[in-house]
Amino acid sequence: MLVFETCTKHCATMAFLTGILIGGASFAVLGPIAIAAATAPTEHKGLKVEALGIVSAKSMEATLGLAGHKLQLRAITIEAGGQIAKHSHETRPGLVKVVDGEWIEGRSSGEVNFASGMAEAIIEDENTTHWFFNRSDKPATAIVCDIVPDK
Repeated sequence: MLVFETCTKHCATMAFLTGILIGGASFAVLGPIAIAAATAPTEHKGLKVEALGIVSAKSMEATLGLAGHKLQLRAITIEAGGQIAKHSHETRPGLVKVVDGEWIEGRSSGEVNFASGMAEAIIEDENTTHWFFNRSDKPATAIVCDIVPDK
């Protein structure tokens, strides 16, 4: 484990320094981790959203005491070359599981790839501000479950 941590830190530092030296964006792939300097998109492009189910605000209040919010489950597909704009989860926690293709999550700290075969889910808590890209040549779909204000 110590060798991997040392290699990971060294590779990330070298990628950052290389980016500075050549005046470009830093990028290093470290197994399932990617570190990059990325620009956040300001608008959605190539999205398809399918509602799969909703737990009503009435039920959320009755079962959890959480008034004015619903729990929703959606399938979101990002078309090839598409993106989800930068957004915050300060007031809407959620979970994302990629089920087909690959989503690239961007945060101020860099990018991480989430592919359909991975066990990890994307956690969207009150500290999450992120965006997504599909840089592949085919659609990529994730199942998204989140708690949102009932409008």
